[in-house]
Amino acid sequence: MNLQEDLIREIVQRVLAQTSAWKQRDPSGALLIHPGSVQTEPFQGRQDVRVYNLTTLEEAPNMGAGLMELLDGADFEWTLTYDEYDYVMEGELQIVLDSGAVLTGRPGDILFIPKNTHIHFRTPDRARYVYFVYPANWQQNP
Repeated sequence: MNLQEDLIREIVQRVLAQTSAWKQRDPSGALLIHPGSVQTEPFQGRQDVRVYNLTTLEEAPNMGAGLMELLDGADFEWTLTYDEYDYVMEGELQIVLDSGAVLTGRPGDILFIPKNTHIHFRTPDRARYVYFVYPANWQQNP
């Protein structure tokens, strides 16, 4: 082995160790996920919108799950090409519809957004929520 292979192996082992702290996999394919300890990453270069995919297409090919955070009063425009449920963990999540209606979710609330809906994800301060999407490969949809 060379130094580069050793470094790659060490990085992979660290990532697997971090993942196993918040996700447990059973050989059957069942998962137990602890989203409270997951660190999100900037989405599309924005520091006020952060995301982390909780499942992969290999783990869950039909339905996806992720964690999203809106910080500092973020307002994030999006058109959904999939059905989505949002479970609010912290803060206040506002879904602003084209009609002008605002759906406001607080910790413990669940919001549903149907496919082909144009919205703004918004928060007056911050929001942390888990999203569930169908289909899981939403990025490949037209």
